[in-house]
Amino acid sequence: MAILTFRGTGDSMGVPRVYCPCAVCEEARAVGGNRRLRSLLQIDGLDGTEEENTILIDCGPDWGRQMEAAGLRQTKRILITHAHFDHIGGLVEWADACRWTESRGQAYAPSEVIAEVLGRFPWLKGQIDFHELDAPRMFGDWEVSSWRVHHGKNGYAYAFRFEHKTTGRAFAYCSDSIGLTAEQKRPFEDLDLFILGTSFYHEPYPYETRSVYDVTEAMELLNELRPGRMILTHLSHDIDLRKDYELPQQMQFARTGMKVEI
Repeated sequence: MAILTFRGTGDSMGVPRVYCPCAVCEEARAVGGNRRLRSLLQIDGLDGTEEENTILIDCGPDWGRQMEAAGLRQTKRILITHAHFDHIGGLVEWADACRWTESRGQAYAPSEVIAEVLGRFPWLKGQIDFHELDAPRMFGDWEVSSWRVHHGKNGYAYAFRFEHKTTGRAFAYCSDSIGLTAEQKRPFEDLDLFILGTSFYHEPYPYETRSVYDVTEAMELLNELRPGRMILTHLSHDIDLRKDYELPQQMQFARTGMKVEI
């Protein structure tokens, strides 16, 4: 059984946005119900329950605070969805942690993502080993595969599908996408759990300027792909967790620290 913990559920700016006086950002400052750090998913139990087997998806600029919240002093493995700063800004801090603990980090990403990361931070190779995830790879009893997805005006990202070799249970993580093609949607079929990024409830901006699905579009994907459950993450300050959005029964918003077993 895998245990998923949502350590970062915010979009590229996080919540509160430092410049913003909106009701959601003010609540996040004063109370914290809407406070959201940048995207990070913690996965335990893929190949055992020991702490050292923890796997993270992405390593944004809030990585240190998220590690403290998780009670972790080090992690050995991180999967990377794409090379935007809100998903890789913590790699330098991770590398420094590896240096101080005299360990080597193991990062997994598609080859074009690795090339982009190392093009900006070539010195990371001194403390982190980068492994290409262009073909499916086994982590314990789970096969992990990745594929390229449209990220709108922001180019591309990758999604990950996890499938258990014995039970066939499967979940997928796709934090940054919009306008998926039929081919890109195919690996999202037959899922027990689909984790999807949706920054706004209904994004009002022209489609060509957008980069992530909104909640109304996610509802359409839910009806089309019919996963057992859908959890929405990568949430901007447009989403107020105090409100009832009358989501479908199988859909919910991720909350910081929320745990899911699969």
